[in-house]
Amino acid sequence: MITPGHAVMMAAYNEWMNEKLYAAAGKLTAAELAADRKAFFGSIIGTLNHIVVGDTIWLKRFAAHPSRPAALDPIRALRAPASLDALLFTDLAALREHRSMLDGAIKAWAAVLTEADLLHVLHYANTKGIAAQKRLGGLVVHFFNHQTHHRGQASTLLYQAGQDVGVTDLLALIPNEPGV
Repeated sequence: MITPGHAVMMAAYNEWMNEKLYAAAGKLTAAELAADRKAFFGSIIGTLNHIVVGDTIWLKRFAAHPSRPAALDPIRALRAPASLDALLFTDLAALREHRSMLDGAIKAWAAVLTEADLLHVLHYANTKGIAAQKRLGGLVVHFFNHQTHHRGQASTLLYQAGQDVGVTDLLALIPNEPGV
């Protein structure tokens, strides 16, 4: 399962990759971002919105953890997205600003996660209202995996639109171990 240190590394990876995606997306016109590219969420802007929607839904659930991490206070104030394909922002600059706020909250939250937090069974309802109870550690793995999955789609869509985001491997953030 995940450790607090792994969560910190994944939060850093999340922020690093989002910066790369948004920099590449910023080189496209609004029409290019909104063009239907036959992806799960249609367009580049739709895919970037979906990642924000998914993160918001999960972070709101994580904010209900009994430890009530202060890092998630900004998330508690957000309205829950109405659907997984909600287009919260059509303007890339506004979406990027919101994304940056989420990434800051994710990094701050990951920095205070403990082993005990990750072992806690979180009770929540999915978007269809079905009750679930799962260990936070497994949900955190899913949270980061979901981001990676859809960022892979976004990077492909950007590449097809002529924008290469460059290196996307987590390996780039794993430090070398000298003398080992």
